[in-house]
Amino acid sequence: MALNYRKCAEEIAANIGGGSNVISAAHCATRLRLVIADNSKLNKAALEEVDGVKGMFESNGQLQLIIGTGTVNKVYDEFLAVTGVSAASKDDVKKAAASQMPLWKKILKTPGDVFVPILPAIVASGLMMGLVEALAKAIPSFAASGWFGFLDMVANTAFALLPVLVAVSAARVFGGNIFLGAVIGIMMVHPSLMNAWTVTPTNQPGVWDLGIFRISQVGYQGHVIPVILAVLLMCTVEKWLHKRVPEMIDLFVTPLVTVLVTAFATFVVIGPIFSVLENYVLQGAEWLVTSTGGIGALIMGALYPWTVVMGLHHMYNVIEAGMLSGALGLNIWMPIASAANFAQFGACLAVAIKCRNAKLKSVALPSSLSASLGITEPAIFGVNFRFMKPFIAGVIGGAVGALFGSLTGLGATTYGVTGIPGLLAINNVPVYVVELLISAGIAFAITTVIWKEEAPEGAQAAPAAAPAVSAASSAEPTAYVPTVSVIRCAAGSVLQPVKGNVIARESIPDETFASGVLGDGVGIEPTDELVVAPFDGTISSVAESQHAVGIEANGMEMLIHVGVDTVNMKGDGFTCLVKEGDAVKAGQPLIKFDRAKIKAAGYSDTVAVLLTNSDDLEGVECGAK
Repeated sequence: MALNYRKCAEEIAANIGGGSNVISAAHCATRLRLVIADNSKLNKAALEEVDGVKGMFESNGQLQLIIGTGTVNKVYDEFLAVTGVSAASKDDVKKAAASQMPLWKKILKTPGDVFVPILPAIVASGLMMGLVEALAKAIPSFAASGWFGFLDMVANTAFALLPVLVAVSAARVFGGNIFLGAVIGIMMVHPSLMNAWTVTPTNQPGVWDLGIFRISQVGYQGHVIPVILAVLLMCTVEKWLHKRVPEMIDLFVTPLVTVLVTAFATFVVIGPIFSVLENYVLQGAEWLVTSTGGIGALIMGALYPWTVVMGLHHMYNVIEAGMLSGALGLNIWMPIASAANFAQFGACLAVAIKCRNAKLKSVALPSSLSASLGITEPAIFGVNFRFMKPFIAGVIGGAVGALFGSLTGLGATTYGVTGIPGLLAINNVPVYVVELLISAGIAFAITTVIWKEEAPEGAQAAPAAAPAVSAASSAEPTAYVPTVSVIRCAAGSVLQPVKGNVIARESIPDETFASGVLGDGVGIEPTDELVVAPFDGTISSVAESQHAVGIEANGMEMLIHVGVDTVNMKGDGFTCLVKEGDAVKAGQPLIKFDRAKIKAAGYSDTVAVLLTNSDDLEGVECGAK
């Protein structure tokens, strides 16, 4: 029976508190995306039972109802009519969801939004600083060479002019003109100002006497909080002026007034006050790590993974940047993060070794390797936090490792790198290796003891054998059990759905697929003619020409498209073995196809495997593992 779109929309509206409880509504290929004003009015149990709703989950402040391709848009139209809510784009919904965050979470999230885009520059500079300093210690003559002077200048640039990078990124986050943001950042480290690092009791900066105001002629090297606040003010003033200044003079009046107002406020109020407050924060962080007998580091090592779960771990970038750019010149916070992350690696590795389930092993092993390199989201969300006991084991291992790192005086020349890559930036490699081994070893041992793999309910059915070949295929496809992961993210892992050579998405011989406009993923040059399910999920769509299917689960939306331009074959050479709405298991056959017919028609048989909602998922990583 066809779905009654109106009834579906009415039941959804009734169980979310009506249209008055909806801040924003949009839809994507398969999901209705809603931002709710008061979550206490939601009847989640009833929503899951609504005819047409195939699943429900909450992500980043959004209530997402899985409805399906070709259906969600019709339900969405009826939903707008029923509730009177105005249509919105996905970006509008994301902004609305962000606006619903508690104030404390917005404040903590902002530094991460500012610092994440500039991490590549910071990491490159920090690693180069570590290498240059190591060479200078190992080869004394190198320290006096022109090479050292040049490479030291290159390595220090990002930190010497960090306020400029922060200002540009902050202007982007706050919605202002990034070039005006750059001007504010440059202004705060202008050559006319005395370098903050050279100020001593006997070497004090001059003062500009403006009558009412007195401005100290000192720069803001080593500071980030005053820069972020200055740019926030700049963006606020700029937006206010754009709304009120006539268009014919807006081009020169708005930038001029914006820069002048921001400059006065920055050097008279924001800079002097918040640079002092920032110094207190840094001193407090340093005291926590170095002057509490390691107890503070132990506590932070235990708390760090929880902030990763909440998506707030980038807030530490402010502290780390201040440590590097300030008098200390060493990031003593990095060993804490590294211990916490490497402990999650140890816990995930224990699961990978101990488990017998092939699918779980295929997720846990690459996720653990990713965590060893400092990217912990796949390990935490895909394995450890899912089973909880490995996560707790990681928390314990990270706490003990962080304690050891603090007591032994570990520090780094950069931030943004942990785990194995941190070897290039740490001040004492042997001791750092011991810290990593302690963290991972404790987590591994505890996980091995306390975590037990749950037995599957009932007998685990083997993947169905390929059905008999019909006239649409000229050869019997071989049985195929997927074991290799080709895409990993916080929501789960995608197994290789067809035998063959895995290639980068950019190498798929189709501009649309290769560009990533349909999502991130990989291509597969097939050596077989059978496509199987890459994970347990539900078939969300089936192409009329049977050459492509959509499958979704746990928030992941996957498109498997056999061949390039094969829609033109109108189904000749393809047999789809599932229909929309079918529940499938990993390894279950989905499509049979005839490679010879595809090539005879003049098309590439490359299979595109794309995560169509990759922009909405965290920690997406593509490639065979």
